[in-house]
Amino acid sequence: MQKTYASQGPVTLATLLGSNASTRSMKSGQIASDLIRFDYTEFPQVFDGFKDMVRQDRFDFGELAIVTYLQAHAFGKPLILLPAAIGARFQHHCICYNAQRGVIKPMDLPGLRVAVRSYTQTTGVWVRGILQDDYGLDPDSVTWVCFEDSHLEEFRDPPNVVRAEEGKSPLGMLLAGEVDAALLGSDMPDDPRLQPVIPDPKAAGLIWHRRTGIVPMNHMAVVHADLVEQRPDVVRELYRLLIESRDRDTPPGNDIQMRQFGVEALRPSLEAAARFAFAQGVIPRPINVDALFDDTTRLLGAPAG
Repeated sequence: MQKTYASQGPVTLATLLGSNASTRSMKSGQIASDLIRFDYTEFPQVFDGFKDMVRQDRFDFGELAIVTYLQAHAFGKPLILLPAAIGARFQHHCICYNAQRGVIKPMDLPGLRVAVRSYTQTTGVWVRGILQDDYGLDPDSVTWVCFEDSHLEEFRDPPNVVRAEEGKSPLGMLLAGEVDAALLGSDMPDDPRLQPVIPDPKAAGLIWHRRTGIVPMNHMAVVHADLVEQRPDVVRELYRLLIESRDRDTPPGNDIQMRQFGVEALRPSLEAAARFAFAQGVIPRPINVDALFDDTTRLLGAPAG
C-alpha cells in the first residue's frame, strides 16, 4: 500500500534511529528542522526494529544495516538508500577464539564451527569477505552456527548454516567449547581469553583500508520510496540534518572519517559490501552501487555544477 505525505509544508516521519556518536544531536533536538517532526520508536537495540522496517513497511525514515538493505533492495522492498553512513568500524578484530583451548588462525578455519548471531549479520558478511579476499578462506568450508533468522523473511540460510539450541549465545558457546570461534561485534567483552583469529587486527585493518579505500559501514540511512517520490525536499532536509549532526557530534580530525557521506566517498565500501554479499549467497544477484539510489538521493552531497 502506498504511503501518502502532505504535498507541502511540515511532515511527521515514523522513524527508527539509534542514539550514537553521529545522531545524538539530531535525536535530542539540538539540531532540528521546521520541515520535519520525528516520531521515534525505541527498541532495546536499534537492530531489533529492522524486521519491522523490511517486513511490515513500518518506517518512513531510519537506519538499516547495509546487508539488510542490500537484501531489501534485492527483494523489492520500497526503501531507498541515502548516501549517509550512520555507523562504521573496521571488522578484523570481530572474529575471535578462546585461547584456553588453543590458537586459531585464518588458515585453521576450514572444517571448524564458528558462531555468529545471524548468517546475514553485516559483521559476518564483512569478516567472511575479508577472510576470503585476504586469507583465501572459502566460507562454505566453515559450519556457521547461528541464532536468528534473516531480517528478510524471503531469505533461507545456506546448507552450511546450523541453528544453535534455544537459549544459547555465541559467547557462551565459545567459552564452553561448543564452537571453535565466534563473531562478536559491539558485544565483544574485555576478556583475555578472547583472542583475534586475524593477527594484529588493528594494523591489518588499516593496511587493508589503505590498499582498498574501504571503510566498512554497519548501518546507513534509508527512506521510504514513496517519500522520495512525493517529497524530495524532505529527503534533502534529512540529509542536511544527518550531516550536521555527524559533524557536530564527531568533529573531523586527522583520523579516518568512518561515517562517510556522498555516493563517491561511499562507493568503494558499497561495492565491497555488495560483492561480499553476493559471493556468500546473501543476495541472489549482483547489485550495482548506482542502483541503490534514485535521482534524488544520488545527488545528495555531490558538488554543484
